[in-house]
Amino acid sequence: MIRYPYNDIEFSPVPNPKVKYEADFLIGLYRSMLRIRMIQEAIESRYHEDQMKSPIHLVIGQEATSVGVCAALRETDQVYSSHRTQGNYLAKGGSLKAMLSELYCRLNGCAGSRGGSMHLLDKNVGYAGSSAIVGGSVPIATGAAFSAQYLKKDQVNVVFFGDAAVEEGALWEAFNFAALKSLPVIYICENNFYSVCSSLEVRQPKKVDIYKKAEAFGLPSCRINGSQVLDVYKTTHQAVEKARSGGGPTFIESVAYRWRGHGGAGDDSASGYRDPEEIKAWQKLCPLEGLYNHLVKQKLINPAQKSSMTKQIQEEILEAFEHAINSPNPEEKDLATHVYSE
Repeated sequence: MIRYPYNDIEFSPVPNPKVKYEADFLIGLYRSMLRIRMIQEAIESRYHEDQMKSPIHLVIGQEATSVGVCAALRETDQVYSSHRTQGNYLAKGGSLKAMLSELYCRLNGCAGSRGGSMHLLDKNVGYAGSSAIVGGSVPIATGAAFSAQYLKKDQVNVVFFGDAAVEEGALWEAFNFAALKSLPVIYICENNFYSVCSSLEVRQPKKVDIYKKAEAFGLPSCRINGSQVLDVYKTTHQAVEKARSGGGPTFIESVAYRWRGHGGAGDDSASGYRDPEEIKAWQKLCPLEGLYNHLVKQKLINPAQKSSMTKQIQEEILEAFEHAINSPNPEEKDLATHVYSE
């Protein structure tokens, strides 16, 4: 049985065959999700070595939300994240070498070894940063959207956060301001049903939908299947076009499921807070397999092409790890760099 089977969406990873997209675009979405999955698995496989001096929060199972959203954005559009950063960062085009260097606490990490996985940054591709504070990026992204509007920039701001963020007051204050000012910001709630080991049902009232709460603050809102990358892309694309043309903010609740534990490597369901059968049920909705099977059926990809793609990504990952491991450590003279008070 799948936990929380919302009746207003169909939980299928298979795209609607009636909706047509260019082959290169579809293959690109698949490759992006596969790349994120493989990078996450590589990080997980090496984490026990205790050389990555950073907590990690894996996004295995949630790749479609990151990829579908970022596919609808321009490089100049800005993305903000919560602590579960890596999928958002990579989907927006963030440097893998810089990200791994940050995890290894190297001087050339994307945050200069100061932030770790929860504080990634790559302004070159519009990844504006993240915050380990639950909901902490939401008011920041809202303020950035206000700035973009005031300066008349052709820029849309997107912020990712989890379902636990809707229990923070700052989020609702940001929603109120965004709706009032009709800001070019899109709020992406990645609802994976858990805050660390606490399920949604013990944290929030029953029969109170997250997206309807946002709607009550004046935000056009919807809930979508976060395991289906084209559903995510289509919904985000519409929201982006609306925001870019002055139509204001949108709230999107993307329902997916994290296959791994809250933090670190591996599955933590043995601790008893969730049923291992629940994970198996959601794994049947794998966003990668759903799109791949669709592409095979449409004769847009074959096993040999997938094998070649996998090999290319694996080579990139190995090169990036080698780069990170052999990069320089921070030095004592850098301690005061970026420190603005003494």
